[in-house]
Amino acid sequence: MSSEQEPVSIETRGVSKTYGERAAVNHMSLQVKKGEFVSLLGPSGCGKTTLLRMLGGLEQPDQGSILLGGRDVTGIPAYGRNSNMIFQQLALFPHMDVFNNIAYGLKVKKLPKADIRRQVHEMLELVQLGDYGRRAVSQLSGGQAQRVAIARALINRPEVLLLDEPLSALDMQLRLDMQRELKRIQREFGGTFIFVTHDQNEAMNMSDRIGVMRAGKLLQYATPDEIYERPADSFVAKFIGDTNLLATTVLGQEANGIQVECFGYSLLVKTSEGTPVALVGARHSLSIRNEYIRLGEDANPCLNKLDGRVMEAVYGGANIRYTIQIAKGFLVQASVLHQRGASRYSPGEPIRIGFDPEDALLLSEPLLHDRVQEEGI
Repeated sequence: MSSEQEPVSIETRGVSKTYGERAAVNHMSLQVKKGEFVSLLGPSGCGKTTLLRMLGGLEQPDQGSILLGGRDVTGIPAYGRNSNMIFQQLALFPHMDVFNNIAYGLKVKKLPKADIRRQVHEMLELVQLGDYGRRAVSQLSGGQAQRVAIARALINRPEVLLLDEPLSALDMQLRLDMQRELKRIQREFGGTFIFVTHDQNEAMNMSDRIGVMRAGKLLQYATPDEIYERPADSFVAKFIGDTNLLATTVLGQEANGIQVECFGYSLLVKTSEGTPVALVGARHSLSIRNEYIRLGEDANPCLNKLDGRVMEAVYGGANIRYTIQIAKGFLVQASVLHQRGASRYSPGEPIRIGFDPEDALLLSEPLLHDRVQEEGI
């Protein structure tokens, strides 16, 4: 079955939510297909948690509609929807053991005890806590508590599980472990997960699709590789991964690409699907990922070359991150694979940088990196 034919789990149609004069979510339309793991990504205050709360029925939109499993649930509160939500604070019941925390939803439904035992044990196995049923909540580690919260949320078989930054309080290694666990659980459970985060790596590691939000709007909704390789604008390019944004002016269109001027250099950018129509004299942002920039002798075969000076070299294990000044006050970042015994470039050293036409992306709008920096990215 193709992705176009897969049923939609949850959908928003022109949804808006305003607090005072501020639009937290601004006319947003979004479709999440059944069985997808989708992340909502963006800086603090972009509206991603407000959107999640509307999807779960904890907030109601001022405009637009929400459909869950094809049914219009706009105006229906959380308890009337077949969805569940996990918050940053897990809110496990401290006076109950693991088994009874997970069983709580089934007991409210007054299911037979045998059915409750069976379903709770299935959930314990799913989250790999099979022997922890009688463990007190206070005896759990952070990762174990996360798994109990997930099991409790899934026990009623929701159409959609909504997760509001549930891993943010964990240390780095445990957070990475839980990312893998959460994706495994989602895959084995077979449900739809919508995950809110401001961590780009978390979204890239876990998601089938990512929605990048800013100021209440959905800027791009696509797979991780599409967002990384073909960002919709300079904000998305800067927010997802490490990239350099250069201000360019179009010189002309050629058979094999677009010729642009940047800091006095003529550069060629290969055109592809989605490349904006290039009018001579038009100004555009040019995005070049840090890892696509080559230095020194490695830059010589590249079609596009610029000269600069090394300002900083930071060792990062597998990579060395160089900061290079290519124009007065303008810095470029390059991430170079570190090879044992290879020479490094030192601060103050003149250097040539290069990149190929297919390694740069011409964005539709003029350079917005100053505004991006103001927003704390």
